[in-house]
Amino acid sequence: MHSKLLDELNENGYVVIEDFLTAEEVDSLYQEGRTLCLDAPQTNRKIFSTIKAEDAHSKELYFMDSGDKVRYFFEKGAVGEEGQLLVDPMIALNKVGHALHVEHPTFNAITFSNRVREICWQLNFNRPAVCQSMYIYKNPGIGGEVIPHQDSWYLHTEPNSAVGFWMALEDCTLQNGCLQFIKGSHKSGVHRRYMRNPDTNATELMVYDRAAPIYPQSSFAPIQVSKGTCILIHGNVVHKSEQNRSQKSRHAYTFHVIETENNVMYSEDNWLQAPQDKPFPVLFERKA
Repeated sequence: MHSKLLDELNENGYVVIEDFLTAEEVDSLYQEGRTLCLDAPQTNRKIFSTIKAEDAHSKELYFMDSGDKVRYFFEKGAVGEEGQLLVDPMIALNKVGHALHVEHPTFNAITFSNRVREICWQLNFNRPAVCQSMYIYKNPGIGGEVIPHQDSWYLHTEPNSAVGFWMALEDCTLQNGCLQFIKGSHKSGVHRRYMRNPDTNATELMVYDRAAPIYPQSSFAPIQVSKGTCILIHGNVVHKSEQNRSQKSRHAYTFHVIETENNVMYSEDNWLQAPQDKPFPVLFERKA
């Protein structure tokens, strides 16, 4: 099957779909995101940063075990040495993940909506499954940068099949850290992998298999979008977001879909593994 959507994703590495969510859906997801702030744990707070690698064992386990749970990750700078909150709870979280699409009715309804199924159908998925979801806050001033990466570093399949659905719940601008892409960069393969450490005696549970590639700043095109927009992200396209330097947050809901048919193998050394009794939930099965 041939679709314009697939052509555009294959050509650029991303597709911008405006007005994907209704105003009511945006509002309801946003309100749920705020509610999650109040549900966040009061003790043993975990910081999420894509910059610093010296995070301790317990933090890694908290992250690695979050595939089928709702877990809370705080901004660097939001939590003091003793685990105390240094900022208002409403702007303390970096993200919540990674099973909102299963555990939370509001996020579940959007993720498994017919609109999402239709897009996966047009992208020629045969048996797409949702492997993870996140609510991302990108809080004003404190919202950290996300380093240039390919989603396939983290969600690797052979052959590559991951596609991200990234939904803006607030307007995304240069000032508040909109997504930036290197157009066409998905055509150059997977540049590195983030994987479970094969050395079982090591203290680090997760390792990168090689150094971070250097991507020239001039290669990135910022994609400024209004709330309700969905950006489809090819698993191999290089993208990033800068720190939020504005007074406005940049909330987003995002999830990833992978192919589970046609001999597509989900890597056993990915950080995220589905528990035996809870396989990744499937959106549909295309019958021949």
